[in-house]
Amino acid sequence: MNEPASVLRTPPAVITAGVDLLAQTLRDQAVDVVPVDFTPPAFDDPAVADALATVLADPRRAQANAEAVRRMSDVRAMIVDVVRAGDELGMREGEFFHAGPPITWERASGPMRGGLIGAMIFEGLAADAEEAERRLAAGDGLTWSPCHDHDAVGPMAGIVSPSMYLFKLRDTSTGNTAYCSLNEGLGKVLRYGAYNDEVIARLRWMADVLGPVLQAAVRATGPIDATAIVGQMVQMGDEGHNRNRAGTLMLLREILPALVSSGFPSADIAEVCRFVGANDHFFLNVVMPTGKLMGMAASGIPGSSVVTVMCRNGTDFGIQVSGTGDRWFTGPAGTPVGLFLAGYGEDDANPDIGDSAITETMGIGGMVMATAPAIVRLVGGAVPDALETTARMYEITEGENPAFAVPILEFRGAPTGIDVTRVLRTGILPQINTGMAGRVAGTGQVGAGLVNPPRECFTAAVLALAERVGR
Repeated sequence: MNEPASVLRTPPAVITAGVDLLAQTLRDQAVDVVPVDFTPPAFDDPAVADALATVLADPRRAQANAEAVRRMSDVRAMIVDVVRAGDELGMREGEFFHAGPPITWERASGPMRGGLIGAMIFEGLAADAEEAERRLAAGDGLTWSPCHDHDAVGPMAGIVSPSMYLFKLRDTSTGNTAYCSLNEGLGKVLRYGAYNDEVIARLRWMADVLGPVLQAAVRATGPIDATAIVGQMVQMGDEGHNRNRAGTLMLLREILPALVSSGFPSADIAEVCRFVGANDHFFLNVVMPTGKLMGMAASGIPGSSVVTVMCRNGTDFGIQVSGTGDRWFTGPAGTPVGLFLAGYGEDDANPDIGDSAITETMGIGGMVMATAPAIVRLVGGAVPDALETTARMYEITEGENPAFAVPILEFRGAPTGIDVTRVLRTGILPQINTGMAGRVAGTGQVGAGLVNPPRECFTAAVLALAERVGR
């Protein structure tokens, strides 16, 4: 009979992390120690550390977070209509919505300014960019506010003006409604801050032809199950943020019979089919309001530290948290790292922008990079990086959503319900896939890459949550 191995027969190898007490105690006993220099980020600031301890001790937190994840997973988003923004949301002339938290003209980034300039020209409120910029800088009866304040979301600059058409989605579990503009494609487009004649002509075609034709098709088809399509696309190699190819084609398949029989001129129908079919990102603007509905469902639960919104305006990154409702917590937006289109480089990229981080908030996008190996090079990574990234995201989320199963992880549910306390305890920030807009207004897209939120958002949120403990 073999004797059991003894760890004392050879010199022990000891690695320590965190507080130094264990390492020092071992050194005092002549044991060699290899310390790892790691301190949870929250503990750099005693006030944040105290707030984190207070939130973690909140007896409501575990049940509140479980309820937030349950509500997010129960959302069943249906495409119920395509509507004109001015008619549906009561937008007046000169009123605009934008991506991210609130922003003034003085602090607005180049692509945000470019998007507003283009919307002014598109709405006939300015003859050219110079007049539009002058009126926007002066105010002149013009207003702009976050899409999120109007139950809407918009990619990149996220500009919505009264004449634009929107997807309208409704959640059957809560009755909530969310909206998103129609996707314009890539390159020189308004959402990336471009506003030349080509951009304005495309916007007018979208308002005159694409919107009305899609409206007729969706109304004839009846409610379309967006949540089911998102679940299928994740299993077909789309991560729902930078790759939406399968989702776009599934949507086109759903509405194609109604498009053909809509009664619109055949040339218009053919052009709509060409435009949607050739734009791999078209379904992104359905994924985003699906995520918005999931965030809305989870919002407002006392004691919950689950993130319900992540977005950026090209200057600031903002988050909202369930337990603090629609209060914004902001920090400086980072600049994505990735690949650039021909002719552009790092100096051309604007800091992170857009409401599309709602896809990561709902648990897909960068959170499930493992499901989309086809685009890892597009965003500057490799397949092992994608697998490791998704594995890491489970460390900062409260649960998993079985509706969005990841095949390569044995159909494990998407990591869902980012918890600000887990972010601060681990130092792991959510992973976001994103496009890159040009820093100068009018440039358009310059690339795509990866970015993380600033930690300041999460520390501010935990301080606010601590103030509410016991209420």
